Amino acid sequence: MKHTLFEKIWERHLVDTLPDGTTQLYIDRLYCHEVTSPQAFAGLRERGLKPFRPEQITCVPDHDIPTLHQDQPIKDPVAKKQVDTLEKNAADFGLAYYGLLHPKNGIIHVIGPENGLTLPGMTIVCGDSHTSTHGALGAIAFGIGTSEVEMTLATQCIMQRKPKTMRITLCGELRPGVTAKDVALYIIAHMTTGGATGYFVEYAGETIRHTTMEERLTICNLSIEMGARGAMIAPDQVTFNYLQGREFAPQGAQWEKALAYWQTLYSDPDAVFDKEVSFRAEDIEPMVTYGTNPGMGVGIGQCIPALHSIDEAGRISFRKALDYMGFLPGERMLGKPVDYVFLGSCTNGRIEDFRAFASIVKGRQKAPGVTAWLVPGSWQVDRQIRAEGIDTVLTQAGFELRQPGCSACLAMNDDKVPAGKYAVSTSNRNFEGRQGPGSRTILAGPLVAAAAAITGRITDPRTL
Repeated sequence: MKHTLFEKIWERHLVDTLPDGTTQLYIDRLYCHEVTSPQAFAGLRERGLKPFRPEQITCVPDHDIPTLHQDQPIKDPVAKKQVDTLEKNAADFGLAYYGLLHPKNGIIHVIGPENGLTLPGMTIVCGDSHTSTHGALGAIAFGIGTSEVEMTLATQCIMQRKPKTMRITLCGELRPGVTAKDVALYIIAHMTTGGATGYFVEYAGETIRHTTMEERLTICNLSIEMGARGAMIAPDQVTFNYLQGREFAPQGAQWEKALAYWQTLYSDPDAVFDKEVSFRAEDIEPMVTYGTNPGMGVGIGQCIPALHSIDEAGRISFRKALDYMGFLPGERMLGKPVDYVFLGSCTNGRIEDFRAFASIVKGRQKAPGVTAWLVPGSWQVDRQIRAEGIDTVLTQAGFELRQPGCSACLAMNDDKVPAGKYAVSTSNRNFEGRQGPGSRTILAGPLVAAAAAITGRITDPRTL
């Protein structure tokens, strides 16, 4: 019987199957952040347990840390308590901990791949839905709840029902000015936010093979926004080149041994998926969202859908979303005014995103009415920005570089967009109030964000 990539990794990690079909799955790596782990560690203490395999657990604060003055005590008492608690739990249980200002600190879904902690063939979990990001390296990675974090801490296993599989194939060549974020938003707009519910997605095809690793991380990151349990891309030479030499990746003879295994990680030619979907790369243009979920997106040159084009069952929520955003059916998105621009998050906080942003703003000036938050996904990204002189380009254009963290993606820190203000954001969610109570979020890629930052309105970056 031929196997999909997902099946090959799943079956290799299968410990047991219960009579009701539930799987006991071995987990290779657990990532813990400060928001979803405190109760899990408290549960261990109450039961007198210790982490079963502490060397396979990595703890990083990222969600509610400030992105300015990280050398000073955290002012928000809730955030301070959560960060302090994670640090204490890591110390008490002997776990790797990368705290504020540590050279390896950053958003957990950024620092995992960039340090070689995330590897092909792994099973990876974290108390965060965007754990799907790590699947870009050919791993099964998915978000879990706090009780499941405790289960993984105690046993290095988790109870799961095996999801269905879906392959999304992209063929053709992307047009200039189209980024991985645009690819993801285009797919979600067509699939809807529930189109992949119950499935683990594998991305395949010519378009995917020609992407960089950082582009793959962006695409897998956003897969959760169409309901997918997770997403993955088969490892190839792009993956191997990316990983070689990274601190926690195998070295020497171990590298050769790992590489031999990783090269077997692909879906067999006649493997059967539960669902197949395909798209053409040439059909994709820079994307923006107009509503309050990531599936409400259009090409930047297109109009918000007319009311009659929305099925009757969806019209109430459609109207509600537009009322919240202050938009009308049939309006063009081009030219809409912008108050805030956010570059960062586990979706678009990597060095390639900053290179793209800088390519647009170089030699130009930030629009005077725009507040811009440019937040590296990690200190390693920050070091790369400075080594390449991107910080100078940004400063000359009137921008300020902040310190790593999740920042305005979910506004659990001071980076909150005020009520009624419009933010073009490179993050992953545009729910009501996601970036601050009453804030209005327009999701886009780094090129569209840069164009908005220098013009003060929604602008097609291809015109710049």
